[in-house]
Order: sequence, then structure tokens, then C-alpha cells
Amino acid sequence: MNLFDEMGLPAALVRKLATAGITEPTPIQTHAIPHALNGFDVLGLAQTGTGKTMAFGLPLITALMEAPGKPAPKTIRSLILAPTRELASQIRDALLPLVKDSPIKINLVVGGASINPQIKRLEQGTDILVATPGRLLDLIDRRAVRLDAAHFLVLDEADQMLDLGFIHALRRIAGLLAAERQTMLFSATMPKQMEELAGSYLKNPKRVQVSPPGKAADKVTQEVHFVAKAAKPDLLIEMLAKHKNELALVFGRTKHGSDKLAKRLEQAGYSVAAIHGNKSQGQRERALKAFRDGQVKILVATDVAARGLDIPDVKHVYNYELPNVPDNYVHRIGRTARAGRDGAAIAFCAPDEMGELKDIQKVLGTTIPVASGRPWEVLPDPKSPKPAAGRGGPRRRSGGGGFNGGGQQGKPGAGGGRRRKPGGGGGARSNAA
Repeated sequence: MNLFDEMGLPAALVRKLATAGITEPTPIQTHAIPHALNGFDVLGLAQTGTGKTMAFGLPLITALMEAPGKPAPKTIRSLILAPTRELASQIRDALLPLVKDSPIKINLVVGGASINPQIKRLEQGTDILVATPGRLLDLIDRRAVRLDAAHFLVLDEADQMLDLGFIHALRRIAGLLAAERQTMLFSATMPKQMEELAGSYLKNPKRVQVSPPGKAADKVTQEVHFVAKAAKPDLLIEMLAKHKNELALVFGRTKHGSDKLAKRLEQAGYSVAAIHGNKSQGQRERALKAFRDGQVKILVATDVAARGLDIPDVKHVYNYELPNVPDNYVHRIGRTARAGRDGAAIAFCAPDEMGELKDIQKVLGTTIPVASGRPWEVLPDPKSPKPAAGRGGPRRRSGGGGFNGGGQQGKPGAGGGRRRKPGGGGGARSNAA
């Protein structure tokens, strides 16, 4: 018997899963679906790539199939919130085959795309609305959609929504939904603010956790190269040359820096695209499609691509710049080794990134193997007492160029050992939604 049958899913849904070649639930699906089918709120903790979309999508569709009636104009019956346009689109695309030939209607509303067609589609009523918080609030303010008839709420990648500064948006949206509802919250990590969010939105939830936060995929090999900031582009070009026919995802910190790096790689003869929050939705979708199809072998991205995206053939993930939020390292390298495949995660560490590297290794609970260079020495905290005269404190190693150099002779590396504070903050609606 198909294992989804044993969970009590409708036969029509099980057949559609089988047609798609899905007959065995993942661990998060095995634990979450039965609770959700029984009407409980669910708090699910699992890394991206573990099958969370079906874990909430299958019980949600089941509930809608069993509930009579159809949505009134401009109303919705259920809401799925996601932090980025790409993840929202991917959720919609994963659920559409499951409602084919049924009366259930799915709509997608995200920023970066024209709002008027979205308003038009919402006029007829929607069974499942997949949305980013910023665009949804825009539509609410325009009276294009009402949430008071929605009895199901799903928050996917909820910790990233908090990182992107959506906490106030989430509170406002949740207050507009039906008081009596079923809520499912899925997250890769559980910071204190997430505990508070879960306490506010979930009622006696069933908690399911299938992999500890901070755990990297089992089949990802990791390595770190200690390299001067100025030497990073040449090292990246040299390493990419070793696997020209394989897909590589390169993560940077900033939008401008990602564009600059993409142009540098193009000049070196690589087929490359870049995605970040300043790109339009159309540009981001075209870049992702070209990357998935193999027309573009290298995708340079900010953390907008670190969560939820499922591109099975990504063989290499480069942390060209280490993330300020250590958990994002785990999400970044989770873009490779998908669906049981092998993958490689390569990190570049400049002198001013030693603090980030130490935080990442603390989250991982292990030391990343060193592939080249030697660990940089760290300058003392500027707030700590200065050493006695004539007993100079520890200095960062300086070097003479090359991939493993440490900047100009006699000068400390860029950044002076200071670390940028983690966190998302403002601008989330324009950048991520």
C-alpha cells in the first residue's frame, strides 16, 4: 500500500502524488500530516529541502476538499505566507498539480510584479492564497482582498520572515484572519522571537522536529579557504574552471557586490546570472529558469536565494562572502546535496570574516576543514583593555598577496576585526516581497 494512503489522505490526492512519483513521505511529512489532518495546530522544525511544502500542503488541500462551499468575491479560504517571491512561487507551483481538475483555486501575490492583474484574479475569490507579506498588505490596503473568511494559516520559513523584518506585518495579517482557524508554522530555526511568535499564533500545537537546527545536509562536503578579500575573485575563477559543466551557486552579502561579481565572472568567460532584491520579479524568474535549465551555469545571489529554493542539480555552493547571521550558512549550503545527491560547500574567509566563521562553526558544532591558507589571527576587541606598553597585543597576520595573502604589508586586514551586527530590519517589503 502507498504510505500516504495509511495517513488518511483522499484517494484522489494519493493518485496524483503517485503520478508524480511520490509514494513515500519524508520524515517531516510522516510526523506533521497526521496531526494536521486531525485539526491540530502544527509547529514544524526542519531544514529546507525536507519536504515541508507537502507537509502542510496535503492536509490543507484535504481540508478544503472536505469543506463545502466556495469563496465569496475578494475573500480567501486559506493563506500561505512565505518570505520571498521565489519561495512563494515555488509553493504555488508545487500545489497546482494537486488541485488539477478540482474546483480548488490557487492564487499567487508577490511584489516585483504588476499589482493590477493580481487584483483582478482576487475578485472571484480564492481557496488558497500564497503570498509575501509586503504585497499582501498592499492588496489589503487597496481593499482588493479580505482575510476574515480564512480558517487556515501557514507560515513557511517563519524565521526568515522575522530576519527580514516582517514581524509587524505578520501581526497585522494574523489579526485580520478568522479567530477560529488552524495554523501551521514551519521554521528551520527556533530563536527566542520565534518562540514568542508561536505562542501568539498557535493553540496547543503539536511540535514536530526531524533535524536539529544548525545541522548541515549529510552529503555536503565542506571546506574553507583563508584568502585576502582582494584575491577572492581570482580564486573563485580558478575553482569554477575545475567544474565548468556543473551548476554552481555563489552567495554574496550585497546586491551591488553580487552584480559586480557577476560582471567579473562574465568577463572571465562564464555564463552567469545574478538575483537579489533589486531585481524585478520577471528578471529573477528568468534568471532562475536559465539556471535550472542549465543555460546559465553560475548563479550569483544574496540570501534571497538561501531558503526554500529547490534546484536539484546544484553541485557546488560557494560562500564567497560569509553571512552575518550564522544560521544562513546552513541554509545556503542546503541548496546543494538535494534529494540524496552529493554536493560541495566552499567558503572563502577574509581577515575581517573570522568572527563570522567562528559563529558558523559554533552553530554547526564542528570545525570546517581548511583547504588552503592558514587561519587569520584576530585583532583584540577594541573595547578590551590595551596591553602594557612594549608588549604588543596579537596582530593579524599580514601577507604578500596571492590567494592566501593578508592584505598590504604592515596593515591589518579590512574591517579591523569588527563584526557587522546580524539581523534583517527595514526595507524588507521592497527587497523581499
